[in-house]
Amino acid sequence: MNRDKNLPLTETVYYILLSLIEPAHGYVIMQKVEEFSDGQVRLAAGTLYGAIENLLKLKYIQPVSTEDKRRKVYHITPKGQEILQMDMQRMEHMINVTKQALAKM
Repeated sequence: MNRDKNLPLTETVYYILLSLIEPAHGYVIMQKVEEFSDGQVRLAAGTLYGAIENLLKLKYIQPVSTEDKRRKVYHITPKGQEILQMDMQRMEHMINVTKQALAKM
């Protein structure tokens, strides 16, 4: 299986995509990333919006229209879901082979 050139995802990008399974704006994304990572990843606004810009270019996320014009809301695209799934499978494989190797020790 050929690996997508955008894999592996960074931890930050992984959590951002995961947080956008439901539409969210910047502040909610930052909260979800911190929650999903058990406080290990805390995003500054500049880091978040740089990542969002990149994810929009890659078509992994898309803007969602809302009544609140002050906030930009985003949602993961099918392409974004696919890359998230692929990275999860990559990590599961790494975990499984590591467990097997360590069990032999």
